[in-house]
Amino acid sequence: MTRQTTVEKAPRDPQDSPPAPVKGLRGHPWLTLFSVAIGVMMVALDGTIVAIANPAIQKDLGATLADVQWITNGYLLALAVALITAGKLGDRFGHRQTFLIGIAGFAAASAAIGLSDSIALVIVFRVLQGLFGALLMPAALGLLRATFPAEKLNMAIGIWGMVIGASTAGGPILGGVLVEHVSWQSVFFINVPVGIIALAFGLVILKDHRARNAPKSFDVLGIVLLSGAMFSVVWPLIKAGEWGWGSASTIGWLVAAVVLFGLFAFWETKVAEPLVPLAMFRSLPLSAGTVLMILMAFAFMGGLFFVTFFLQGVQGMSPVDSGLRLLPLTGMMIVSSPLAGALITKFGPRVPLVGGMLCTAASMFGMTTLTETTGTFSTSLWFALLGLGLAPVMVGATEVIVGNAPLELSGVAGGLQQAAMQVGGALGTAVLGAVMTSKVNAEFAGNWQDAGIPVPPDPRLEQAAEFGAVPGELAQAPGMTPELVTKIGDVIHETFMSGMGLAFTVAGIVAVVAALVAVLTKRGENAEADAGGAHI
Repeated sequence: MTRQTTVEKAPRDPQDSPPAPVKGLRGHPWLTLFSVAIGVMMVALDGTIVAIANPAIQKDLGATLADVQWITNGYLLALAVALITAGKLGDRFGHRQTFLIGIAGFAAASAAIGLSDSIALVIVFRVLQGLFGALLMPAALGLLRATFPAEKLNMAIGIWGMVIGASTAGGPILGGVLVEHVSWQSVFFINVPVGIIALAFGLVILKDHRARNAPKSFDVLGIVLLSGAMFSVVWPLIKAGEWGWGSASTIGWLVAAVVLFGLFAFWETKVAEPLVPLAMFRSLPLSAGTVLMILMAFAFMGGLFFVTFFLQGVQGMSPVDSGLRLLPLTGMMIVSSPLAGALITKFGPRVPLVGGMLCTAASMFGMTTLTETTGTFSTSLWFALLGLGLAPVMVGATEVIVGNAPLELSGVAGGLQQAAMQVGGALGTAVLGAVMTSKVNAEFAGNWQDAGIPVPPDPRLEQAAEFGAVPGELAQAPGMTPELVTKIGDVIHETFMSGMGLAFTVAGIVAVVAALVAVLTKRGENAEADAGGAHI
């Protein structure tokens, strides 16, 4: 009874009725969309822009493959773990304040990365980037829901989603230009002026929004358990190549992950205001949509991680050229997103999602045929097919997950969708990295012997094979001849290509499984109602 009385006296939630006409700048719907799009673009861009910069960071700071993976994984995991909590922070303290804090913190963390002189500091500040980025994503969608009338909200969210997709796909191109013509640090420094612009627009344009029935407490133990479980999954996957898949360390960490996930699930059924209300997973389409997002991001982000090393290390491209080689992926995602939206509106999400994941699988299997001499046409074909496959999943995920959630849990469902994508990306990078390391460890010595190289294999060159790049200082080593340098380079490239081929095979299999999961999706009963009644 007390809770009901409190609700009745609470201010009316803006989503309960159409927003009043806005005069002036503050709260203007389309200006709000423009303002939040700048911040969201910055976060989405950073998810992939670093892929092009990874080789330069690895060389400059002397990082290992596991270190480089954590540059990506630390960012993605921080986003994934914090997104749902950040959405609840916005509900309680206001989406405008949460968004602005996220902008300021993200820009500051970016500047700190650019000033870092060790790989450890880069990883630490990347984690901070992810935490502040998590404040931005759900707050942006909450602001859109608060300012747009129901009949225009779907269009606004579609544009918002297209900005995320285009930014995610465009990261490698912008990253290539910056790395080649400025430095790898500029990839992060660029966020400072962008953040200042977004902050200025936000202060002038964004209107405060407080959710009705805001949470009065936070599931701190749930956050701790979920964070620990995520870490316990990814850490042993990254280290498995070094420890061994059957080692006590690898198995121990994975067992710990299972235990922590179990404790998290148990706790969520007991706490008054759970971090993730497990009742929503009674919806099979919602659960399938969440798994689909994880598997899609696994294949996409995990595969993209190795493509940049292939283009720069094996094919010897500059960062700009390697970014431009990915242009078919970016362009196809931008072109296909509106078409995917129209197909999903007309036929529902199931058929486009299944078709999209099959295209993604075909692209991954196709990229197993890449060689050192593969030309532009073949690589562009597979990248374009990948963009065609990803577009329906990017566009349709909101309808599948949020539309199948109860209206009172729509905010959590929106955070869940974004979290699933970040977790999938982190797992894809970790698992495929472990696959690569294991393959290199298994084949390098044999390839070295088969090449007839008259000196024992160097562990440093075996590590170089994980990146596909021949160390520049190799030619200056004592007793090194041009013929010997060529033979060693061939071994490094051959071993890398074998590992990459296996990694893409695994990604393709995961994409096929995702297509099967997509069969279980359907348009949610709350999809239409959600447009006018839910918020993050």
